[in-house]
Amino acid sequence: MIFAYARVSTKDQNLSLQEDALNKYGYDEIFKEKKSGMDTERPQLTKLLEKLRKGDTLLVWKLDRLGRSTKHVLEVAEQLEEKGVELVSLQDNIDTSTAMGKAMFRMLVVLNEMERDIISERTLAGLESARQRGRVGGRPKKNDKEVNKALKLYDSKEYTISEIVEMTKVSKATLYRKIKERDSLAQ
Repeated sequence: MIFAYARVSTKDQNLSLQEDALNKYGYDEIFKEKKSGMDTERPQLTKLLEKLRKGDTLLVWKLDRLGRSTKHVLEVAEQLEEKGVELVSLQDNIDTSTAMGKAMFRMLVVLNEMERDIISERTLAGLESARQRGRVGGRPKKNDKEVNKALKLYDSKEYTISEIVEMTKVSKATLYRKIKERDSLAQ
């Protein structure tokens, strides 16, 4: 079976352009939604992905209709490949049922993987460079004096956690962590 998926980002936008193109190609059933690509909750796409079976085809007007980012689109497309479902994108001229379409799609996957690897390498190189110059990543350590003051205020039982945080500028997480550390040392 051929299943079509059409999506626009806002309620004000119209699905007609996509529907006309998808109708021209032909499909057995269509799933439509008006949701932002940034929205991870897309019930119609979820329902469609659950319905797809080996040998089916998913038809979209354009690949970006499937996801909020290249990474997300590729994740959906990889899901389809695992299920044995073909993918046809009209505007991107991709049809994974053909040798050329499959090759084109795999190139997109490889390029995405390479992009992730390059970002990771750059991040690691930047951290190493900073360490060599004596810089350490992460948030700056809180002043011990302020942390001790926060602990004393906490022990006094006169102030709420919110009041202590406001007075000392020590975060709730840091305060709770220090209390836990102190209590575990006392045992």
